[in-house]
This record gives sequence, C-alpha cells and structure tokens, in this order.
Amino acid sequence: MALRSQSPTHTEAWKNLKNCFDKDKDTSILSFFNMEKDRVGSLSIEMDNLYFDFSKNRFSQQSFDQLIGLARELNLDDAIDKYFSGDNINQTEERAVLHTALRSGKDEAKVNDQSIYPLVRDTLNNIRSFSNAIYNGERTGYTGRAITDVVNIGIGGSDLGPQMVVESLQFYSQNVTSHFISNVDGDLIASKLEKLNPETTLFIVVSKSFTTQETLMNANSARNWFLEHSSLEHLKKHFVAVSANKEKVKEFGIETFFPMWDWVGGRFSLWSAAGLSISCAIGMDNYEELLTGACKVDEHFRTAEYSKNVPVVLALIGIWYNNFFEAETEAIIPYTQYLQKLAPYLQQASMESNGKSIDRTGKRVDYQTGSIVWGEPGTNAQHAFFQLMHQGTKLIPSDFIGFTKPLYKNKAHHDILMANFFAQTEALMKGKTREQAYRELEEQGFPADKIEQLVSHKVFEGDNPSNTLLFEELTPNTLGMLIAIYEHKIFVQGVIWNIFSFDQWGVELGKELANTILSDFKGKGAAHDDSTQTLINRYMNISF
Repeated sequence: MALRSQSPTHTEAWKNLKNCFDKDKDTSILSFFNMEKDRVGSLSIEMDNLYFDFSKNRFSQQSFDQLIGLARELNLDDAIDKYFSGDNINQTEERAVLHTALRSGKDEAKVNDQSIYPLVRDTLNNIRSFSNAIYNGERTGYTGRAITDVVNIGIGGSDLGPQMVVESLQFYSQNVTSHFISNVDGDLIASKLEKLNPETTLFIVVSKSFTTQETLMNANSARNWFLEHSSLEHLKKHFVAVSANKEKVKEFGIETFFPMWDWVGGRFSLWSAAGLSISCAIGMDNYEELLTGACKVDEHFRTAEYSKNVPVVLALIGIWYNNFFEAETEAIIPYTQYLQKLAPYLQQASMESNGKSIDRTGKRVDYQTGSIVWGEPGTNAQHAFFQLMHQGTKLIPSDFIGFTKPLYKNKAHHDILMANFFAQTEALMKGKTREQAYRELEEQGFPADKIEQLVSHKVFEGDNPSNTLLFEELTPNTLGMLIAIYEHKIFVQGVIWNIFSFDQWGVELGKELANTILSDFKGKGAAHDDSTQTLINRYMNISF
C-alpha cells in the first residue's frame, strides 16, 4: 500500500502552527523559561544512556504541542507501520525500504510476501566468518602473509557510511588499517596505492549495480596495480565484492561475493554487507553492537509517544525552523574529534533524501523542504564558524552531541571539552546585552569614548536555538543509536513534507552529461552551451 499523500500546509495543525509562530517568533528563549514551569522536564527525553534536551528552542510548549498535532494529523503512525513492514514506500522505484530489518533480529519484514530474515541472517553469518578470518590471520594474501590493510572502494553510501563508522570507532579498531577510496580523482588512488603492499592488502569493491563509473574506474586501477605485482590467479585472495550484480562481479574476476538488495538504499547500506569494511576494522562483535544500538532506537521510534520520541521530536523541530522561521541550514556539532565524518555522512543522508521539490502526487511543492546540513567537531568549530552563529545575520539551529566519559579517561582534557560544550549552548541562547557589554568594558578600564566605539561589537543578540544529545560514552552501541536517530528523523520529515525520501533522481542528470562529455573527449562532438564548450576545448588542448 502507498503512503498517504497530503500537503502539510492544508492541515488544521499547520494553520494552528502559523498562529503559534506569529505569537512566539519575537519571544526570547529565556522568556519561555521564565513563563513555563519545568520547561526542561517537559522538553527533554531520557532513552537508555541518552539524555536529549531540546528546551533551548524558540517555541512555547503550546507550539510544541501543535507540532505533535501535525504528526498525528498527517498519520505518521501509518507511515511508520509501512516503513517497517516492507511496503513499497519508495514508490518511484517500486521498492521497499528495509535497512531497519538488517539490524532487528526479528523475522517480521517481508518483500513480495517472502520473509527476508533468512537472507539477512545468512549474510551476517558470512560477514562474521570472513571478518574473523581477517582478524585471526587465517585469510592471508598470495604469499601467505596476513592481511594488514583493507581498502574499501565505493562511492556515496558505499563509502560515506562505512568510512564514518570506522573513523568514529577507531578506538575499537583491531588488527588491520582501513583505507577508503571514493573520488575518481586519479591522484587520490595513486597516492593511496603507492603506500600499500600488494601481498598484505585486501580490496572490498562495493557497488550495488557494479556499473558505477567512479567505483569501477578505481577498482580497475587497483586491479591493474595488483597485477603489476602478482598474477591473475592470485586476484581472488585480494579482491572481494559487495553487489547485487553477481555476473558483473564474476566478469571482474572476483570470487568472494556478498549480496546487496534493492530494498536497502545506498545511503543506508552500512547496515548491510556494505559494512564489511566496518566488521574487518572493529571486529564482528563490535559491529553487532552497532546493529544492536540502532535496533534499540528502531523500537523506541515505533513505540514511544511522539512528545517523548527522539527522532520524531528532532524532525518536528527541523520543520519548525525550516518552514516557519525559514532557516535554511542546520549544524551538527559533535564534541569529539572521532565524529569528524558525522556531518558529511548526515549531509548526504538528509540532503539526498529530502532534497526534493516534487510531492507524492507529482506536483511542485509550495513550501520549503530539505535543510542544508553541515558541521564540524567542537572545539575546532568554535574557532571556525561560531562567529557567524553568534553574531551573524543567519538563524542556524544546531545539534550539539557530547559524551560524559572520555575513551582514554583523560579527565583534565574532557573537563575543558565539556565546559566548552555546555558554555556554547548557553551562550548561543543567552547572548550578551549592550548593558552587560558596557559594564564589562568599564570594569576593564576603557575610557568612555573607547567604550562607545567598541560596545556594539561586543553585543550578542542570543536566541540561537540548539538541541543537546548527551550520551554516556562513544561506543559501537551508542553510535548505532545516534545514526538510527537521524535516519528516522529524515523519514519523519519526508512524511510531513509529503515527498519521497528514498529515491535520488537528482543524482542522475550529472552522470548522463558526464558520459556525453567523455564521448566528446573521444571526438564524438555533442552540442553544448558556449561556456561548457569553451571549457571542454581548453581541457582538450592540454597534452598529457
């Protein structure tokens, strides 16, 4: 059955939200704290070892209640049921969306009335056997030496997800060094390969179709490099594939093969065999803890009441700022360097999913959809773009992600890190008045004329909203929770915006034109605009 189609702007809840916005928009966050008893208790959620505080936002309790009403009026419950049961909610590609089934451990999801549980179970068992053999040194290279380096070759979800997880969980890494190659830039792969030993390197080629241009170009370059040092008969020891196209994998010369399924979207594929590089890096036990953490959030998402449902609340807050305050971006700021790839990963997951202007009926929407997602770890971010957040002209809602325990138990460092974490959310909300700035300058001994010159520059308007997600420790389990929270946030926003979140037709046009221009390089000569043709000519006049 199809997801229901209804424009959010035609609901009663949307009209009520517009009235609430007109009432709330000029009220400060601090004023809401003064007016609402136990605001923190009402606007926070505890789930397992996660504490989620969303009280530092520019809405009243009444507005929040209306946001919850919007989710109810748009039948979010029905959409969630279809999401988990295997309905073809990716309607433009006629596919189910069941990455959640890869981590559930339950025999409940079906595709075409067939249980997918045996496929998932068998694949996990094969991943365990393979990664254990790498970890134990049982799977060796062609000279009998243990594998020391694992190179993941993919692009998009076949790269961003696994790379983000491996880098985030490097504290738990095992006996191999991980590398990721995605960009078709030849300089990148050349610089990677020259540092590797073909006797001890394993390549994992990840491509659902096994026709993706960038991935195949990089895979062929790796294959040629390997054959310069060895022979074709040894290829099988050093190349494995994750794909849905078994025939193309065989043509390439790869024997060890892990399946992908069309009911798992690329940007959510780290939970599938595309996560093979993760299990090789951190071990299968830790990989399964990642799955368990995500499964925990799946159950929370399916069962928790909306006002205490972390992904639902995050999604509704995003709707509030995007569609009523007309904020165009949202910042993801984790206070751990290990999560430096989280923002780019969520950027793809969110912007590729909800960057749509056509609704489910095929009509152009008359409201804003997907936000621009960006970010950087703190405290580095404080010395980069926080100036814009504190004193710029943009409204930038932000998510602060932190952990109460450091992995290496260095309390002195962690105290400074977390002091900055808490201070920034407070500073963004409170700001600094002209009176406060004036008094501080007086106390510092500045003369009156200098104070008048400086005081305006020392004012912070405040009222910059933030959410705080505070976990106990960065573990495979908590990372799985964090990723799943944002996945479900993306889904909820797609439901409310009445768009299809799980296709990606916008990726295709550039690919088509790139293939045309490649033909031009070979003398075929297609017609282009003057600017593009001039650029092509300049490139073709350069001799290699």
